[in-house]
Amino acid sequence: MPVRKANAQWQGDLKSGKGNMSLESGAYEGQFSFKTRFEEGTGTNPEELIGAAHAGCFSMQFSAMLAEEGHTPDSIQTEAKVHFSVSGTPTIERIELITRGKVPGMDASEFKDVAAKAKEACPVSRLYKGAEISLDAELDT
Repeated sequence: MPVRKANAQWQGDLKSGKGNMSLESGAYEGQFSFKTRFEEGTGTNPEELIGAAHAGCFSMQFSAMLAEEGHTPDSIQTEAKVHFSVSGTPTIERIELITRGKVPGMDASEFKDVAAKAKEACPVSRLYKGAEISLDAELDT
């Protein structure tokens, strides 16, 4: 069973401190801070990385399930909107998955049905089972 690693380092207090996050693979390394998470600043934040992971995982799961149904997609594009509330205790309240695909020979109803099944089967979606994860799926023609 593969184990994937990411690292974060933080220096200082919450408001004036700064940090760096990196992936073991070396594919990403970037800074984060109070401003990048709670305001607007240069760098990233955990919620963006969660969104990227969820969008990537869902797109792969959806593609696999479409192919199992006999419809190999030309493309699947997924955006994950991570809703992060900072009133009270900071909380990720929900994630919206918005996916569009080009899938030859498939109708819109079947596309939506497989998308819904993929949302439930996606390993990252299952990890976030306690969170509200919505899905908007449309077939591009």
